[in-house]
Amino acid sequence: MRIRIVDAFTDRPFAGNPAGVLLLDAFPDETWLQNVAREVNHAETAFAHRLPEGGEADWALRWFTPVTEVALCGHATLATAHVLHTTGAHQGPVRFATRSGVLVATPGEDGSVTLDFPTAPLTPVDVPDGVTDALGAEPRAAFDTGPNVGDLLLELADEKTVHALAPDHKALAAYSTRGIITTARAEDPTRGYDYVSRCFFPNVGIDEDAVTGSAHTALAPYWSERLGRPGLTGLQASPRSGRVHTELRGDRTLLTGRAVTVIDGELLA
Repeated sequence: MRIRIVDAFTDRPFAGNPAGVLLLDAFPDETWLQNVAREVNHAETAFAHRLPEGGEADWALRWFTPVTEVALCGHATLATAHVLHTTGAHQGPVRFATRSGVLVATPGEDGSVTLDFPTAPLTPVDVPDGVTDALGAEPRAAFDTGPNVGDLLLELADEKTVHALAPDHKALAAYSTRGIITTARAEDPTRGYDYVSRCFFPNVGIDEDAVTGSAHTALAPYWSERLGRPGLTGLQASPRSGRVHTELRGDRTLLTGRAVTVIDGELLA
């Protein structure tokens, strides 16, 4: 069985967010899927199989971290679309049936892929007691991102504060369903990005995610409202780093990025 490791939201190997991708004939039992994801040991491993023609979707898609299945994942969806397009398994836009509804991935002429995802609803909340100590920085504002994303979005004072974070991951787990999105406005937009973020997901076994597409369904509406533009670029400032181009379209958010296959091998188990 072929297994590929794809770096997503980057145009070069060993950057962006790596995802395992397996194209199957059908989904085996969940124990096998979870064991494979644990063995791959990246933030997510994506499993997809072709659906019968004539339905609302072309492929079924599921995502697993090393410890659990998740409801929405951007980088592994981008990675799966990249594999389908580069191997010839699918041509043109691909419709994925997922736990978050039908998600469409459209290839660009430049090799990029644009994902059509639901926009996360943002609800202002009080900054939880204790989150400042767990994070190591004082948030300016806090927002709940709704059930699909399940994160607490925190705006911090500035970009330098986001870069300098060294949180207590275990303590952060108490403050959201999935994790914490931290963000700030870019200090210098001439560098090619409008806002910066870092994402911490201890509740799903990921202390810090490299580049999180799903988080940008919350970051896009947040910063588009404040900066007055529907189209923006976000830099996720993890050690691997990556950029996500976002365009807000009401209840949908378009996420655009590139991907690179770095490993193409055989799964023997």
